[in-house]
Amino acid sequence: MDSENLPKRKHTRLGYYDYSKSGYYFVTICTNERKPVLSIVGRGLAPAEKTINLTKTGKIAEEQLLFLEKEYPFVKIDKYVIMPNHIHIIFALTEKTAGASPRPTLSDIVCAYKSRTTRLCNKINCSPGKKIFQTSFYDEIIKNQKAYDEISEYVYENPVKWEEDELYCSIPLQNNSINIKETQK
Repeated sequence: MDSENLPKRKHTRLGYYDYSKSGYYFVTICTNERKPVLSIVGRGLAPAEKTINLTKTGKIAEEQLLFLEKEYPFVKIDKYVIMPNHIHIIFALTEKTAGASPRPTLSDIVCAYKSRTTRLCNKINCSPGKKIFQTSFYDEIIKNQKAYDEISEYVYENPVKWEEDELYCSIPLQNNSINIKETQK
């Protein structure tokens, strides 16, 4: 297929906004073809309680997410949840300097995360070249406390409302190796 016949990808980032600017950002990263390779949502002790059971791939995704705070001193992972086929993250970019010029943007940070996570997963699973994440990601600039509170609650409640989620899938897990780990902060 030539480049003229390819579908035009919609750019989700605001063209005028500086995504290296300090602030809070809500990011959703989906797996390739929304395959459930990251975790299983299980039942908790109480009826309304859910647990997140990470797969090998999900554990690597979590480790690499938390590593971002070491790699980028101005990045704080405020809240996150690793669902079967997507990850919700609230990033806080602080005033600290990055040590690089120009300062990396939110897209640079997410791209580095997805690339490193994919590379490590493929190495461990002996699956070179396998795509784990969709090409892009969804983001929202959190503009005020009310928006922050609503998004925080959404992230926290995501496992409980999993079967109602637009990203819900009932496809069997793609990777049978499970490591039980609560991923909500």
